[in-house]
Amino acid sequence: MAAQRVAIIGAGASGLCALKCCLDEGLVPTCFERSGDIGGLWRFEVSPVPCQPALQQLHRRDWDRSLAANEAPLPCFACIQGKPQERNTAAAVAGARGASRSSPWLETPPPHWAPSQGCTAPVGHTAPRAFPKHTTSLSRWTATPCPTSLPSMASLSLPGLEKFEGWYLHSRDYKSPQSFLGKRVVVVGTGNSGIDIAVELSHAAKQVFLSTKRGTWVMHRVADGGYPFDFTYISRFIQLLHSLLPHNASSFFMERKLNARFDHALYGIQPQHRIFDQHPTINDDLPNRIISGRVLVKPNIQEFTETSAVFVDGTREGIDAVVFATGYSFSFPFLEGCVKVVENQIPLYKFMFPPDLEKPTLAFIGLIQPLGAIMPISELQCRWATRVFKGLQDLPPSADMLAEIAQAKEKMAKRYVKSQRHTIQVDYIPYMDELACQVGVKPNLLALFLTDPKLALEVAFGPCTPYQYRLRGPGKWSGAREAILTQRQRVVRPLQTRTGARPARSSTVPHIFMVFFSIGLIAATIVYVSLSP
Repeated sequence: MAAQRVAIIGAGASGLCALKCCLDEGLVPTCFERSGDIGGLWRFEVSPVPCQPALQQLHRRDWDRSLAANEAPLPCFACIQGKPQERNTAAAVAGARGASRSSPWLETPPPHWAPSQGCTAPVGHTAPRAFPKHTTSLSRWTATPCPTSLPSMASLSLPGLEKFEGWYLHSRDYKSPQSFLGKRVVVVGTGNSGIDIAVELSHAAKQVFLSTKRGTWVMHRVADGGYPFDFTYISRFIQLLHSLLPHNASSFFMERKLNARFDHALYGIQPQHRIFDQHPTINDDLPNRIISGRVLVKPNIQEFTETSAVFVDGTREGIDAVVFATGYSFSFPFLEGCVKVVENQIPLYKFMFPPDLEKPTLAFIGLIQPLGAIMPISELQCRWATRVFKGLQDLPPSADMLAEIAQAKEKMAKRYVKSQRHTIQVDYIPYMDELACQVGVKPNLLALFLTDPKLALEVAFGPCTPYQYRLRGPGKWSGAREAILTQRQRVVRPLQTRTGARPARSSTVPHIFMVFFSIGLIAATIVYVSLSP
């Protein structure tokens, strides 16, 4: 039987995962990429690529088409990269957890790397072929490349913006602070893009105003002892504690830790909601820029005049420019008739599969927002999808998938504040484990404690790196154990650049102490809850 062909839309981080997983499973991928190179949002460009799709249309061919008895439908990936790295700033994800596939990162990049490092490290060299100028027929789907550009500016409806005499742009189009030298600038939005831009602009602009509707909790990349925050706190042990403790208790402990670094209420940025009710922002420099007066936190904008912004508290500030870091809306015009996006929501089983297709021949990769690295999630999604495409695994009946989609939507609505960014939110470890269960690669902690206690302790208490999903099952890698046991050395190595420096201490408390501490913490919380009125 001829190998199945797969259309992959986009050659960014998720698309590259899809390419490799297709090759691993013996499929024949064809990748459509709108730009002139691979890397997607991780390839920093001074001139932004126009917001044009890689395809004009992607149509399902008739399901009653005559097929040979052994001919399978052609699958298709719609690959979506996660949080854009719009500027040449350091990534918010530690390299060890950003690694994917079956090999660790090189030891030279720092724990948090710039987009150029993230783009080149896992890719190496490639020679892309010229973009096809014709319609490509791919079994059950027909793909037509799109030669035209689409507008990149989101619709903005704030009163008075049309008469504002300065200039405004979306954060996607921001690349450098040089154009704002000596200007008074308002940055709207306190997500990762908004705060990163405000901090960077504060070194060049005359004054930066940071406008926020509800405030935000700000986490930092550098955790206790100088280790990456996600490397320290995203572990199975911490996830277990989070699931056992009441929501208010876990929120209290984390908020107290963040406020110990800088009091969010004192700096005018603390929101009304709890920390786990919204996707947090990650930035190390904001409190320094606020305390020096370079960034002034303001409430939401009420309206614009010709030369100023009027805020909802009645204050008015003269400004020269506005940067709208107000997020993104997604759509799939090339999937006309197959999927429908309503208010930034799309019904997908496990955030991947449309539940109403006759055959499971379409998967969305990376259409999620985790508090963690997106590349390992994209890889696990691809590993599952390729096995579904090959017929090695089946999806549940459509009714069951729709019921789970509705349940997930209801759960998300109860947990998070209303925002378009929370329609695709997932918890890093629980979602990775869900995918791993589908593929059959979730680590068996009980078996590990019985057969390899040293490895089991690192899997349970250490950072949850993607090597854990290469210990067993399809795609098992013989080097996974060694990669897990040496991941701390690889994080520390790039920091030890001074000859004769003192050796680094372990990033965590010995595991046995963590166990006893956790038992005491849970017991104290139970007592506290039982004694509360």
